[in-house]
Amino acid sequence: MLLMAIPPLVQIAERPQPLPRPSWLRSRAPFGENFHRLKQLARGLELHTVCESARCPNLGECWHHGTATFMLLGEICTRRCGFCAVPKGRPLPIDDDEPRRVAEAVATLDLRHAVLTSVNRDDDNLGGARIFAQSIAAIRERASGCKVEVLIPDFKGSREALEIVIAARPDILNHNTETVPELYRFVRPGARFERSLELLAWVKQMAPDMLSKTGLMLGLGETQAQLEAALRRLASTGCDILTLGQYLQPTRHHLPVKRFYSPEEFAILRQFGMNCGFRHVEAGPLVRSSYHAYAQAEGLSTARK
Repeated sequence: MLLMAIPPLVQIAERPQPLPRPSWLRSRAPFGENFHRLKQLARGLELHTVCESARCPNLGECWHHGTATFMLLGEICTRRCGFCAVPKGRPLPIDDDEPRRVAEAVATLDLRHAVLTSVNRDDDNLGGARIFAQSIAAIRERASGCKVEVLIPDFKGSREALEIVIAARPDILNHNTETVPELYRFVRPGARFERSLELLAWVKQMAPDMLSKTGLMLGLGETQAQLEAALRRLASTGCDILTLGQYLQPTRHHLPVKRFYSPEEFAILRQFGMNCGFRHVEAGPLVRSSYHAYAQAEGLSTARK
């Protein structure tokens, strides 16, 4: 058996009392000069960071070291995923000046690795893809030594939108599948696991040398068999990097945690992912998509030389 027995799937619609957090789920509060500098800079340039919008538990650590994930295309998402703390609703028009301001922030902070993500913009997927591409180009112009990782939505399966982003040549293209396909109805309404799987396969078809990445949250009610099957299918796309972290309920209005995984179980899952064929697996209770992103990119790029 890969893990300790995972409890059978319970209907996620139920709202039981929250499980008490185990001792290993502790993160440091935001601190340090770089934290305050980045926060002031983001406010001054009218930028959004997913670190704040998604209430990332690693915000303090990452910002202290001068690393942040910028969220493009506004702060209002057109989808209503059950796990996400980003506000939902009708977004404002796409801001064509945003790429310039993102590049200015990256250059001012002298980042070595910038991560760009976005809300879903199902109202204009091609426009959203163009903002990704323009942001990559602007960063290359202002901070040529900075690696760029993008964490993209599924663009509703638009191959044209993906081509626009890939043509800009990000160093890493990430698309999170978030959970096992059996839970999409509750966790990612509006998305489909097969669509995300196809997108990851397209990345390797369009740009075989580009590093691709995906990630899942654990503890939403997945079974052991479902998790193992999902990881095998993701690895079959040729995806290079996998991140696995513990789901944490952002508010009482979001999906509850069904199970907490121990650090030892994450270590077992890391090895299972490597055995499936991923080139790098980052796994741990507080791991998030862009956690240690620079080290991942640097290590795999060096290994290719």
